[in-house]
Amino acid sequence: MQIGIDSFAAAVTDPATGLTIAPADRLRNLLAEITLADQVGLDVFGIGEHHRTEYLDSAPAIILAASAALTQHIRLTSAVTVLSAADPVRVFQQFATLDLISNGRAEIVAGRGSFIESFPLFGLDLKDYDSLFAENLDLLLKIRETPNLHWSGKHRAPLTGQGIYPRPLQNPLPIWLGVGGTPESFARAGLLGLPLMVAIIGGEHHRFRPLIDLYREAGHRAGHNPAQLKVGIHSIGFLGDTDAQAADIFFPGYAHAFTQIGKERGWPPTTRFQYDTLRGPTGALLIGAPETVAEKILRINQSLGGIDRLTFQMTVANLPHADMLHAIELLGTRVAPLIRKALPATSQ
Repeated sequence: MQIGIDSFAAAVTDPATGLTIAPADRLRNLLAEITLADQVGLDVFGIGEHHRTEYLDSAPAIILAASAALTQHIRLTSAVTVLSAADPVRVFQQFATLDLISNGRAEIVAGRGSFIESFPLFGLDLKDYDSLFAENLDLLLKIRETPNLHWSGKHRAPLTGQGIYPRPLQNPLPIWLGVGGTPESFARAGLLGLPLMVAIIGGEHHRFRPLIDLYREAGHRAGHNPAQLKVGIHSIGFLGDTDAQAADIFFPGYAHAFTQIGKERGWPPTTRFQYDTLRGPTGALLIGAPETVAEKILRINQSLGGIDRLTFQMTVANLPHADMLHAIELLGTRVAPLIRKALPATSQ
């Protein structure tokens, strides 16, 4: 199983002063986090995409390209590319370029995203939400197959054989499908034979087993090789020296972030009781000491019929840079080795 981190490049407030860290400093810290993740042997680092005041990741490919020059082994991916609101030609060009810079370490996780602010920003109509995604995914996959393409659709000017360059070092460039909880999305990934990245930020992991089974069954019916049907899980997580320390450090920022989101979506404020319940043995949060978290990951792997990748979302909460670096070090030097020892056949 591959172990990694996803970041939303959230703006961070210094808890000592109450001041928001300057954007240039926050991005400098993020590059240091990615560099450390590479040094401690983590497998993958993903950068999200948002177009909101509290995030600095509106151009993830640029952040990933900067990190490519500072790292040697870690795979670099979007988390996710909001494909409904992006031109597939430009997406492919950006990540093909990243693949060349990183010597074959680039990946795309294509998804719809959890916010809709990109639609008015780019002059798109929200009523086209579904058709835009389906059309753009179709075009992105066809671009991956051939540099000279004849294609027409509803939302974009047709392609009449123009060359789409550069071409990536990897052939094919890895493209995962990022999904939430709709059966249609899981079935679509299986029919296309795309690796699946499942965002599980609440509830219990085992409840996603029927959807993952649906993905695998759809892929089997479509004739895809089972080895092609990889499953990744994206979960909120954080590491500390003890369970209590990890929980106490992470809770204030977690509660603030989800309470703010809840104001937009009609959710009640986040409570410590809810948080501690989600930290329990079957809850979605992977927060605790390394041994506690490793045991929980192994239970998740068993309950979901085996997973190929698990990425920790740590930046959903405001955290001091030093605490983030320590958590990354614990994930790479203590959690990942425990998982690789327990699951040697799927460690790569």
